[in-house]
Amino acid sequence: MFEKVLVANRGEIAVRIIRALQEMGIASVAVYSELDRDALHVQRGDEAYLLGGPTAAESYLNVERILGVCRESGAQAVHPGYGFLAENAAFAKTCEDAGIVFIGPSAAAIEAMGSKTRARELMKAAGVPIVPGTTEPVATVEDARRIIADDIGFPVAVKAAGGGGGKGFRVALSEDQLPDAFEGAAREGEKFFSDATVYLERYLPDPRHVEVQVLADRHGNVIHLGERDCSVQRRHQKLIEESPAPAVDDAMRERIGKIGVDAARAVDYVGAGTVEGLLQDGEYFFLEMNTRVQVEHCVTEMTTGVDIVKEGIRAAAGEQLSVSQDEVVLRGHAIECRINAEDASKNFAPAPGQITTYREPAGPGVRVDSGVGPGSEITPMYDPMVAKLIVWDADRESATRRMLRALAEYEIGGLKTLLPFHTALLDTPQWARGETCRDLLEDREWLKALAFPKAQPASDGEEDGVVEHAYTVEVSGRKFDVKVIGPPTTRFAGGAGAALNGAAPAAASPKPRRAERAAGSSGADADELLSPLQGNLWKVLVEQGQEVQEGQLVCIIEAMKMENEITAHKAGVIETLAVKEGEPIASGATIALIKSA
Repeated sequence: MFEKVLVANRGEIAVRIIRALQEMGIASVAVYSELDRDALHVQRGDEAYLLGGPTAAESYLNVERILGVCRESGAQAVHPGYGFLAENAAFAKTCEDAGIVFIGPSAAAIEAMGSKTRARELMKAAGVPIVPGTTEPVATVEDARRIIADDIGFPVAVKAAGGGGGKGFRVALSEDQLPDAFEGAAREGEKFFSDATVYLERYLPDPRHVEVQVLADRHGNVIHLGERDCSVQRRHQKLIEESPAPAVDDAMRERIGKIGVDAARAVDYVGAGTVEGLLQDGEYFFLEMNTRVQVEHCVTEMTTGVDIVKEGIRAAAGEQLSVSQDEVVLRGHAIECRINAEDASKNFAPAPGQITTYREPAGPGVRVDSGVGPGSEITPMYDPMVAKLIVWDADRESATRRMLRALAEYEIGGLKTLLPFHTALLDTPQWARGETCRDLLEDREWLKALAFPKAQPASDGEEDGVVEHAYTVEVSGRKFDVKVIGPPTTRFAGGAGAALNGAAPAAASPKPRRAERAAGSSGADADELLSPLQGNLWKVLVEQGQEVQEGQLVCIIEAMKMENEITAHKAGVIETLAVKEGEPIASGATIALIKSA
């Protein structure tokens, strides 16, 4: 077994791995960027080393520096977690060449499964069912039109060959949407995976996203730990996961488990991995294999009792898995909610910022995987995840009630997060019936109803800073939380039995800042199109003087590893275009002035 392991990641997954190493008696080496000097994973590591500047390229993707830290610290192995270098075959090979163990599959297995087209070829040859589509890259839109007309039909999914995590995935419902879908998938493939090649799949309109967890060692043992349902997604990125899947019975579980095991054996897989698939009308299709530990591995750990991270470390060290297939038993039901710094009411726009107050839920069957605390910064430089909230209970209905209780206990001050979204969704009939909830995720009016309360402006004649105050009062032995609008109360005038409970007035609610208004909202100048978030201008699709229609795509802002499409809030002519591609933009900044034609 290793004596020391470097964890080449950050945030909650780095903390999760460090905890596993500590329990196994293995020393841990944390690494960090300049932005993460005070991060929780840095504090938890036995040693910590600065990688470089704030960007991922300068730090968590800096292979030369990471290998240098391995040599400097004496780390014998690297655990990549997920994201960053986790599915980078070149990095795995570089580690191997340097005599450092990569905790994960071989470079050959990563390469085989990393290319979605190659993976589809392998699975088809191994007899694993795949979603109808191409196994070869499609070079042009014209080629795509011909293939769709001959073999697939619309709707069709255009997918980046190296994509994953919802990146490089676009849907064309009809032929006129194909060019935009093709270009968008290729663009994201190039940006996130340095591979602009795309392929085509039949688009299934409302499938269940069901995946199976697999574990394999170097002794020929390959097992599965049952399935997870990850159907609740926005922009093809997961929000809620659960195990077992509501629509999977024992026979289907055995069938998809075998598919997962066969897929792993086909590439001589070692370590923890996930085979993802689509389930619709009793048919299960291979989608892709993620050659790493998954964000949602926690729900499988809760239902099986198997520590997936530790099993991956053991396998990398050459040990056998500690559990056989016959010993895997699913008990109860687990649910995971991803607590992201996003505003669901604004179509899940990233909402970076600093955490002020922070208190995690606790109690029976509640687990929180986080890498933050009071004062932590959720920066636009990285993904928007704050934490993962996981619960377990005897069945799905009980687990849902427990999750709602835990969500109500979770306190995250200073940030807009998905806590209200999760609370609302888990209280719907759609969730109770075990549906995909796709109708809710695509219902902009339903999402808008989840808007965070706006700060109340001061009324005419009032000074700023005297708007709203919170008090705790006790009346006849019963405690009440009350809100007072107006000038601060200097003296509490109450009758017998009424007393202040020592609660200091809350900080005055500020006037709403311009930066808090969504793009397209009408402020002092209804012609202004404002940026709803901070980020970088990835693409500008209009020109000054151009006539646009309401809802027309104006620009794409990249923030927290997501592309956010900004559309025109009204029809008219772009009188002023205030942005350029490649430049940063602040929340609330003017994108354009659109004058009515």
